[in-house]
Amino acid sequence: MPLRLEIKRKLAQRSERVKSVDLHPTEPWILSSLYSGSVWIWNYQSQTMVKSFEVTELPVRSAKFIARKQWVVAGADDMFIRVYNYNTMDKVKVFEAHTDYIRCVAVHPTLPYVLSSSDDMLIKLWDWEKGWMCTQIFEGHSHYVMQVTFNPKDTNTFASASLDRTIKIWNLGSPDPNFTLDAHLKGVNCVDYFTGGDRPYLITGSDDHTAKVWDYQTKSCVQTLDGHTHNVSAVCFHPELPIIITGSEDGTVRIWHSTTYRLENTLNYGLERVWAVGYMKGSRRVVIGYDEGTIMIKIGREEPVASMDSSGKIIWAKHNEIQTVNIRAVGADFEVTDGERLPLAVKELGSCDLYPQSLKHNPNGRFVVVCGDGEYIIYTALAWRNRSFGTALEFVWSSDGEYAVKESTSRIKIFSKTFQEKKTIRPTFSAERIFGGTLLAMCSNDFICFYDWAECRLIRRIDVTVKNLYWADSGDLVAVASDTTFYILKYNKEAVSSYIDSGRPLDEEGVQDAFELLHETNERVRTGLWVGDCFIYNNSSWRLNYCVGGEVTTMFHLDRPMYLLGYLASQSRVYLIDKEFNVMGYTLLLSLINYKTCVMRGDLDQANEILPSIPKEQYNSVARFLESRGMVEDALEVATDPNYKFDLAIQLGRLEVAMEIAVEVQSESKWKQLGELAMSAGNLEMAEECLSHAMDLSGLLLLYSALGNAEGISKLASLAKEQGKNNVAFLCLFMLGKLEECLQLLVDSNRIPEAALMARSYLPSKVSEIVAIWRKDLNKVNPKLRNLWLILKSTLICLRTGK
Repeated sequence: MPLRLEIKRKLAQRSERVKSVDLHPTEPWILSSLYSGSVWIWNYQSQTMVKSFEVTELPVRSAKFIARKQWVVAGADDMFIRVYNYNTMDKVKVFEAHTDYIRCVAVHPTLPYVLSSSDDMLIKLWDWEKGWMCTQIFEGHSHYVMQVTFNPKDTNTFASASLDRTIKIWNLGSPDPNFTLDAHLKGVNCVDYFTGGDRPYLITGSDDHTAKVWDYQTKSCVQTLDGHTHNVSAVCFHPELPIIITGSEDGTVRIWHSTTYRLENTLNYGLERVWAVGYMKGSRRVVIGYDEGTIMIKIGREEPVASMDSSGKIIWAKHNEIQTVNIRAVGADFEVTDGERLPLAVKELGSCDLYPQSLKHNPNGRFVVVCGDGEYIIYTALAWRNRSFGTALEFVWSSDGEYAVKESTSRIKIFSKTFQEKKTIRPTFSAERIFGGTLLAMCSNDFICFYDWAECRLIRRIDVTVKNLYWADSGDLVAVASDTTFYILKYNKEAVSSYIDSGRPLDEEGVQDAFELLHETNERVRTGLWVGDCFIYNNSSWRLNYCVGGEVTTMFHLDRPMYLLGYLASQSRVYLIDKEFNVMGYTLLLSLINYKTCVMRGDLDQANEILPSIPKEQYNSVARFLESRGMVEDALEVATDPNYKFDLAIQLGRLEVAMEIAVEVQSESKWKQLGELAMSAGNLEMAEECLSHAMDLSGLLLLYSALGNAEGISKLASLAKEQGKNNVAFLCLFMLGKLEECLQLLVDSNRIPEAALMARSYLPSKVSEIVAIWRKDLNKVNPKLRNLWLILKSTLICLRTGK
């Protein structure tokens, strides 16, 4: 059975022939050395070249990052090794290393060592802390040494591959090889060590078109991988997945199962010959170097293989190792913060005979099923004992502990709680996916069919492309997720039972009334779960949302990809896990969910009973929910935030409530807003008080003048003068007929020309006095303005005499 690993192309860059590739451990960088003599660094996130080094005019056959020194080390056909600082672009060191082409450089994972191998049949060890001194030479090969690589499980040893058809294993500090493997019928181009588990394996690739897996303890060939049609130029054991990757001059990259050695996939990107494959521990990215460029692919899903039961125990798989943690074991003295990684004690539970691709507790948490490699094994959750096993491409639990397995697209088997086979179903369509829960669901590429577990009768066919399915514990709600949308359906058990009991035959569509569409939301669900009638999910933007009655609320914005594990009602927290198996919790109150559920169902009496159990700090959230449902009056009763409550009161026209809040808050903007509303509502007394508190003098002027309130206008005039609002003060005095005070206000505010004109129009007896003040003011400003003064004086005389 295939691994069904998803493969996505993440980068494709054309270039001249690529001879080696490497991945930076922390930066999103790919290092490519070219046959043309250059070394390039690509950023695979931005899809751009960020650095380039013109090394030599001859081929650079190998280049590697030395990340702890911010260096790149490169070996070329001019027999020189060059070291560059990739931050400053400075050349750190250049030295002649060999007497022939340099085929490979390898960096020791911890010590300051670099190995180089060459067509001069030698391997040399260089120590950069000793000025790049050659501290050891390894002799023994009788042809070109094509590759050297350190053993990750014992970094004091390394392997070398040569065109003399052998592999040699060496120890640092010893001049002679530990042993030699007569590996292939033709020259050996590449070698790599197995990094995971306990198997003492290495893999070789040769010009005889094969790759071979070796046990370097027994010195025996474990498996020959035959399938390439030309020289095998690159091989690797993937550090995270149970696969072997081989690249060949036939232009293909082949992916093999590292346990069964079955060919899983063949990739051909049409870039001619493959020369190099690069990978990195902790990453599922693989880089391939071709004659015509560089390709990066991502293999498998990032989602961790993990499951949580209802008590807070989590079981996860790291490769074939099974580990467990208990959320409840976090001490009471540890203050849990939303989004903070929990300090969980990891316990080894055991190992699994197959590579886990899915892992899931049964409904009561007693058993855990592991599925992968086309098989399944059911274990006890506590002792990790094997209880049952079998063949399966997929495995699903029912809501009461039965289970179904998909053996092929045309055969599904159902088993009882006691692991006994009950029934075999052969659907009339190609079953691409199956889902468990209240009903057994089978999906084609275009529709989903629901069946009952007992008799396997068709309950309903729905024409929708399904990506995932999530049943509520109650069994009457289900979320159907497609690539872009999810649908909340209500399952009507009574209608189905009534239809079946009536004896009427079921057609190819099933029971028409089996499901009712409640809500449709245009969002992609990555992972989801139900808490009561609340559907919690994270979307394509990695926001953690919950949906109650079609209303979607964002709980948190996640800063990285995380996947839902489960909900603990006793802690009112939902738990998520990231791809590094870090577990985080986020608060989601069950009482809040239950309240919203009751409101959506129209059971307001029950909702009011639940409300006191909700913490006061959540009341504003409740009020906003009620407002969104059009229940603004109820929202006003619940809201605690004065600003929000004031807005609700204004929205409802509840002037007295808004007045109380305004008195409490003493905000000028709120007084003004309330004053305008009171005026429009005809409550002039409240409007006057609000406008006074808001110091809205223009509004008061409008109000008093409309009412003819002379006393109010008089008070306003005094207040306006105190506040420096002379325009309002002038209008108030003018309406009261206090012309001399108007004139004095103009003089006091240095508006003397206006004062002169006003005196001419309304107080002729004051003209001479004001003109004298004006003339004095002009002389004070600029004596040269006297001519202008004479003109103005003539004008005033003419105005006064009419001549």
